[in-house]
Formats: sequence, structure tokens, C-alpha cells
Amino acid sequence: MYTPQFSITNRILKNIGIIEAAKEVIENAPLVPAWEAKFREDALVRTVHHGTHIEGNELNFTEAEKVLAGAQIVGRDRDIQEVLNYRNVIKFIENFDKPEITEETIRNIHEMVVHKLQPQETIGIFRKTQVVVKNSQTGEITFRPPPPVEVPFLMRDFLLWFNSAKPDDIHTTLKAGTVHYELVRIHPFLDGNGRVARAMATLVLFKEGYDIKRFFSLEEYYDREPMAYYDGLQSVGKANGNMTAWLEYFTLGLSIELTRIKEKVKSLSTDLKLKKSLGGQPLALSERQIKIVEFIQENGFLQNKTFFELFPMISEDTVLREIKDLIGKGVIKKEGTTKGVKYVLAT
Repeated sequence: MYTPQFSITNRILKNIGIIEAAKEVIENAPLVPAWEAKFREDALVRTVHHGTHIEGNELNFTEAEKVLAGAQIVGRDRDIQEVLNYRNVIKFIENFDKPEITEETIRNIHEMVVHKLQPQETIGIFRKTQVVVKNSQTGEITFRPPPPVEVPFLMRDFLLWFNSAKPDDIHTTLKAGTVHYELVRIHPFLDGNGRVARAMATLVLFKEGYDIKRFFSLEEYYDREPMAYYDGLQSVGKANGNMTAWLEYFTLGLSIELTRIKEKVKSLSTDLKLKKSLGGQPLALSERQIKIVEFIQENGFLQNKTFFELFPMISEDTVLREIKDLIGKGVIKKEGTTKGVKYVLAT
């Protein structure tokens, strides 16, 4: 049976420690429901945009966001279809509730990834021909996947290991990283393997208790430095199948993404400084009020002369009304008089 080869290094342990700490903060942050929805929506757009952009999709972030919102844009039909397809993949992952991941699961994801993009006879079907992966800039062959005749056996063997490996046997993040790499290596389909591999890694995290409120997007990490991503994948072949360097890269990416979200959540969440003692419930703050609190947390105080910098399209009277409400809720307080007035967090 397939058995992944890797060592637990100090880097991996450090990354997993950061992931666990961030997970704890994010999952227990007392965010209001509107902000949770905003975080999830943002993560979905980032996942879909960066997950397709890294494969050559030409839509920018704003265009992808508009497509997902149902708006009409000017763009290649293929690019628009890729974005819609990957959105459907993420929705499938979010609602997946079966006890095991099977070949059918992976075929279904592939069908969604390449819907209307490939000939029908190749959709959800393991490849029947040999393929190679080339450097898009130099044309150099960077990877030669296994022969097509081996694909069904490799997939069966891999899934046998996957469904028998429990969280006590391998940490979920390492399992997700292994799934990601193996699906890239086996390259079971003619096209769309990268998106299938990344989607499957996310599915593993979601399925095994690391959905982390669905606030994160690994795809953005890969797309920001695609050469580092491909170097990470290719490191396994150079190490004769040992995945240690790849798993260091994979866990680092998740730790960076979750740390970024943790800091954002901490600044937005109504924690001890922003809580009322009434039942310990979080305050319902408006988006403007959260922006005001975030600014004060970052800069120490807010003055009237900074209003325009913070809200260039909002009148001073409107900002003052938001501030008055925050003072009334005991979130911030006023210090000084006339032109020297400062607004600081209430202690």
C-alpha cells in the first residue's frame, strides 16, 4: 500500500504550532455574523481567483469578483467559465458530508473543474495518453507523470492509504499536503490536475476539522509566488520521493495565511476591550465603526483631522455620529478638548 515518505522537522513542527494557535483564535473570536459572512465571501473570491489565475486565467481579482456576483464583464469565455466552475467546486467541498473520499469524489471534482472546457469524453475520465508538464516560458519538460496504464492502480492504492490514515496517524495538514502532491504527481486527468489537487487538499482540511470557519485561501499563497510553488512540488522528485521539503512549504503557506486572518480577526473581533459585560455577548458594530476601532488599535488614537483619510466619501457629521455611538457603547472614549480632541479605546 502507498505510504508517504517524509520526516517531521523543526520547521514543520513550528508551522503546525502556528496553525494550531491561529485556529484557536479564529474559531473562538466573537465576530458578529455579518463579519463572518464577509470573511467567508472574501475567502471564496480569493480562492477562486487565485486558484484559476495561477493556471493562466486572465481575469483580475475585481473581474472575478463581479463574475461570482453574477455581473456581466468583458472577458474570454474560457476565463469566465473557469471562475464559475471553480466556484462550484468550492461549494461542493463546503457541503461534502460523505464518510470517505472515493474515486468518484475526485472524478466529480474534475467534472466541475473542466465543465464546458474539455471534450465530454475526457471529463471525469482518467487519461489514456502520456502527458508531460512543461515550463510555460522555456518550453522545458519539468515533469513526466506516470504512464496512463498505471493511473488506475496508483489512484486505488493512494485512496486505500488515504481512507485508512486517521488524524492520530498523521496530522491533518500533512495529510492535506500529501493529497495535494500525490494528485499532482499521478496527474490522473488530461487537464485540470492542479485545480483538482488544490481542491482536494482543501476538502481534506474541511472534512477533518480544519475548515477554520472557511476564512482562508491557500491558493493566494501559491499564486503570489508561483515559482516557489512549483519548486516545492518538484522538490519531491529531486529527493527521490521524500516529501519533507514540500510539506515544510505547504504548512508554511497555511501558517502564513491563518496568521494573517488571525490578526485581522483579532482587530475586528469584539474582544475584552470591545465587549459589554451583559452576558459576555459581542457588540453589533457597523462596518464603519469596526474601521474606526481598527484604526485606533493600529495608531493609538483617532482625531477629527484624520476622518477624511479614513472615510474620504463620508461627511464629518456622519463619522461623528458613529463615534458618538461607540462612546455610548463604551468601546471608545474622548480625551482632550476642542482641536486637541482624541478618541482612544476605552480601558
